[in-house]
Amino acid sequence: MKTEERSDSSRPAEEPAAPAGRAGHRPDLVAAGVGALLVAVACGVGWPWQRSSGELQAQWPPLLASWHPHAGPGTPAALTVAAAVVAYGPALADRLPWRRLLLTAWVTAMAWIFSLALIEGWYRGIARRLTTKHEYLRVIDRFDDIPAALRGFTDHIVVGPPGNWPAHVAGHPPGSTLTFVWLDRIGLGGGAWAGVFCIVLGASGVAAVLIAVRALAGERLARRAAPFLALAPFAVWTGTSADGYFAGAAAWSIALLAVAATRRSLLAACASGLLFGWTCYLSYGLPLIALPLATVLLITRTTRPVLPFLTAALTVPVAFTLTGFAWWEAYPLLVERYYQGAGGVRPYAYWVWGNLAAAALAVGLATVAGLRRTLTATPSAALGALHPRRPAPTAEAALTLLVLAALLALLAADLSGMSKAETERIWQPFYFWLLPATALLPVRGRRGWLGAQAGVALLVNHLVWTGW
Repeated sequence: MKTEERSDSSRPAEEPAAPAGRAGHRPDLVAAGVGALLVAVACGVGWPWQRSSGELQAQWPPLLASWHPHAGPGTPAALTVAAAVVAYGPALADRLPWRRLLLTAWVTAMAWIFSLALIEGWYRGIARRLTTKHEYLRVIDRFDDIPAALRGFTDHIVVGPPGNWPAHVAGHPPGSTLTFVWLDRIGLGGGAWAGVFCIVLGASGVAAVLIAVRALAGERLARRAAPFLALAPFAVWTGTSADGYFAGAAAWSIALLAVAATRRSLLAACASGLLFGWTCYLSYGLPLIALPLATVLLITRTTRPVLPFLTAALTVPVAFTLTGFAWWEAYPLLVERYYQGAGGVRPYAYWVWGNLAAAALAVGLATVAGLRRTLTATPSAALGALHPRRPAPTAEAALTLLVLAALLALLAADLSGMSKAETERIWQPFYFWLLPATALLPVRGRRGWLGAQAGVALLVNHLVWTGW
């Protein structure tokens, strides 16, 4: 079946995903083994540490989870989705028309997330997740007067004054809570609707990443990444946490900027800026998405979208500030609240590398192997991108730079000390942009790597009760 092709001259030329000099499987397997070893060491060090002192504040480090082998109503569906993607995903990704591939990847990702969540059943896996004592839905009734709630938002961040916010409300700017307030206002209140909203928006990030990769690195690499994005192991934590929604919003901001830069679309640039501004009011850590956004401009070698992007992005902080919430005043209070809770107990000495073990589980061993190829290609890709007289980056170099930007953002979040534990959930906006590294793996081994990805998610979801 003939696929749709773009004639956009700004798109980098297509290249094979694995150059002959790096086509061997052994280094990839070694990299995956190193990732597995990191997880094993994090477990081996973390379990006795937690049992002896309790200061890791996680029952099954490096994950926020507790050991409890189980199955549930979602088990047959999850096994079916995994088997179908492993068996047919690569061929369909190669052959489907582009727009149909985007829809198929999105629907498959939703099926994967829903089935994993339903292993715990509808109530515990979806309907209850966002209604617990730490979550956003516990404060909906305190936003009857939204301007008044925003003006007094910072007064309730730190533990001490009466009526301090639950942990997740205090730990995020008010955009996250307002989302669920607005859902309630339009008749979609309660945990079930909130959970479905997060799953659908989180899964849509798969389509956003594919659009961005196609615009920046060509259709061939985007198609090779598609099955891995649809079968992402971190889907365990997308269903359902608000961070899945955050990840989807951030992914669309990057995708729209890629479209704006390659197709000279003013509308896409404005939409990207507006989404980036909104994303910064969903989570205090998401201004780091500026790194992949800047990399889009580096790859495409254009500054044309910058002015409309910034103009649209600034409307969000202006609106919040005029309403009474100042991001820069709230963040120091959030830091204080963080250290009043588990963040003040959890040791940086463990979590600064234990976080990376959790990340290895969340992105899967195939992504770890793909990251090895990314890092191998980084020197030449970076030199080529920064040299003003060299032509636009090749497809592989463009993908390398995009993945590297996400990796640097993740490492910055890690070193900050504000993400000690729970990173399997919190870092989803960065994980989305690490998974395209799997497109650099040899075509011949794709089904095996997909099976490994599915296996990680299925084992985690069936062996432990996750905290989310």
